[in-house]
Amino acid sequence: MNARLRTLTALAAAAGGAVLDALAVLAPVVCAGCGRPDRSVCGECRVQLAGSPRAVLREGPEGAFAVHAALEYEGVAAAVIGAFKDGGRTDAAPVLATALGDAIRAALDAVAPHRPGGEVGHAAASGRDSSTPIEIAVVPSTRRAMRERGYAPVELLLARCGLRPARVLRLARERADQAALGADARRANAAGGLTADRPLDDRSFLLVDDVLTTGATMAEAARALRAAGASTVGAAVLAETPLRHVRLSANSTETLRDFAGRAGYGGRTGVVDPPFRTG
Repeated sequence: MNARLRTLTALAAAAGGAVLDALAVLAPVVCAGCGRPDRSVCGECRVQLAGSPRAVLREGPEGAFAVHAALEYEGVAAAVIGAFKDGGRTDAAPVLATALGDAIRAALDAVAPHRPGGEVGHAAASGRDSSTPIEIAVVPSTRRAMRERGYAPVELLLARCGLRPARVLRLARERADQAALGADARRANAAGGLTADRPLDDRSFLLVDDVLTTGATMAEAARALRAAGASTVGAAVLAETPLRHVRLSANSTETLRDFAGRAGYGGRTGVVDPPFRTG
């Protein structure tokens, strides 16, 4: 970049910042992460929302499976995701979409590290067989959640990434209130909660969701796709809720319990809600 171009770039950035500052005076907002008067997400919180994708394991009916997560659901991430999902803060979508896109790229790279699967700008990515595209499948929101929000959070983030999911899954039944259920009970409650709306023979999918807790929703989505003849090559989420081991007594075995984020969780997928707040 030559000196003239650097100067023009700096001036453009300064002008953009001035415009945003002026808008903040006319229509003041607070940071969705820390609550300080600022733009949608302040600079300090953006740093904490920079995705660092990693593979985390969850147990499903078919054994352990890996999910690539960009963030941990706690602190600033929990606050911003909660505000985006249930506070109407769609202005936080750009920064969250960047993190989700990082997780999707990592998941695709894990499937086919030597192919251009990490290019999130395309609706399908090459997989093990270059003739078979990897499509994105998401867990559908309930009708009530759609009415209350007016948008599907995961699909909105995917759109910001330039991706369009294949709408192949639907809710098969109503689910019980998850608030008082433990991990095993949530898995049982999730079983049979999703179904594919048509045969999906020989199609491959990457599952994408916003927040991962026990993994019951992901496992149920993979089961529904498999029952329709499709395969699931991987999974990616915006954030994962860290799990902790809790020893109930000196003679008991350790069990996985969900570790609640400080800001609570407003998930309403219709299959498995984390226990912090019901839909």
